[in-house]
Amino acid sequence: MPKKAGVALAFPAWAWLLFFFVIPVGYVVWYSFGYKPGLFGTHANDRLSFDRYLEVLTPTFFATFQNTLWIGIIGTLACLAIGAPVAYWMAVKAPPSRRGLLVALVMVPFWTNFLVRTIGWQIILAPNGWLSGVFESLGFGPLEILYSRPAVLLGVIYNYLPLMILPLFVAFDRVAPSLREASKDLGANRWMTFLRVTLPIAQPGLVAGILLVFIPLMGDYITATILGGAKGNMIGQMVAIQFQTAQNWALGSAMAVTLIIIIMLTAAVALALVWLIGLPFRLRNRVVLDPAPASPASAVVTTTGGAA
Repeated sequence: MPKKAGVALAFPAWAWLLFFFVIPVGYVVWYSFGYKPGLFGTHANDRLSFDRYLEVLTPTFFATFQNTLWIGIIGTLACLAIGAPVAYWMAVKAPPSRRGLLVALVMVPFWTNFLVRTIGWQIILAPNGWLSGVFESLGFGPLEILYSRPAVLLGVIYNYLPLMILPLFVAFDRVAPSLREASKDLGANRWMTFLRVTLPIAQPGLVAGILLVFIPLMGDYITATILGGAKGNMIGQMVAIQFQTAQNWALGSAMAVTLIIIIMLTAAVALALVWLIGLPFRLRNRVVLDPAPASPASAVVTTTGGAA
């Protein structure tokens, strides 16, 4: 009975995943093997081939992907650099009675449409906008950042920063305060406590935040279209143009599938590098739990770099 109840509870999630992810992606993969049948057709699959993938692999595609990857990596790292201290402060330093309010404030940008938020930045960064007027009043001249890669970076950081803060907040909040206090009792300072106690426990939230930001950011085309212009092109724009303007669903599907594969490979390589970089640190600071802790201090792990 419990097993059947578990399957029943998980069915809505599996159904959602099947109907709104697996089946649509399957259609995209199927269309990628077809072709555009004439001037007014969108796709046809009576002749299957890999020709659309050969059309994708062009210097223009790789140049645009290089720009997309640069924006994706820098944007994700910037969100991590900004979001980690904010999430740590919310989870550890802020009063517990106000954490719910702080989480709500982080969610405020999601109460506005993604397109409207991005257009708002277009107005702010315009050469005749109020921010440009502030720069001119300070003697820096007009602001000329719109329709460039820095403008796209600013837009994606603003749009995706909450997706980094929320999982990190949950991860930091789950670290028991007694573990941090016991680590300090054992002689560790704040930085060592964060690196050897808090960060390893919060690592799943860190990985989740990076993936939640990096994956949708790589496929974003609204921010690049509104804020990037010709200098901020991203792969998502090329895919959208094939579906909406050129009406070549086969080529657009091939681009989308190629983008999915490259994103998966990039994420896998990045996670492998992070794991390899942290391996020496984990081996050096292996944790050994006391089988029968007598106090909160003795429940904290003893590392090879310090005395218990």
